Amino acid sequence: MDELRDLYQATILDHNRKPRNFRAMDSPNRQAEGHNPVCGDQLVVFLELADGRVTDITFQGTGCAISVASASLMTDHTRGKTVDEIEAEFDRFHAMVTSPPNSPVDTSDLGKLAVFSGVREFPVRIKCASLAWHTLRAAIHQDEDVARTE
Repeated sequence: MDELRDLYQATILDHNRKPRNFRAMDSPNRQAEGHNPVCGDQLVVFLELADGRVTDITFQGTGCAISVASASLMTDHTRGKTVDEIEAEFDRFHAMVTSPPNSPVDTSDLGKLAVFSGVREFPVRIKCASLAWHTLRAAIHQDEDVARTE
């Protein structure tokens, strides 16, 4: 179990230090802002959506290691997926991070996103891990309000 926790920590730290897809997109056809007032995380998700599929996704912003790593991994994970697939991924991710700490969770479909299963042990960190996902949904649905985890 300690080896798994170390791997999770290393993945989160790597994506925080070197976030993937961390840039403003030149001409997105969707974008949304997100803010987690508890931790101070702020980000913008830029999205290119064509025929109901994400063809490109990037982000910019500042935040804690969990927030930045979550946005980085989310952009890798959702590129090429349909809106329906992303909605299902959001539901699985959210169920994973909000389930009780000692309950079993199925992370088999989440790939590297499974590294965030540990945040359920720290309820205040759930908002950090889920901010990028809430912001992505706001971009998809063209919600002009700032996405929040509240």
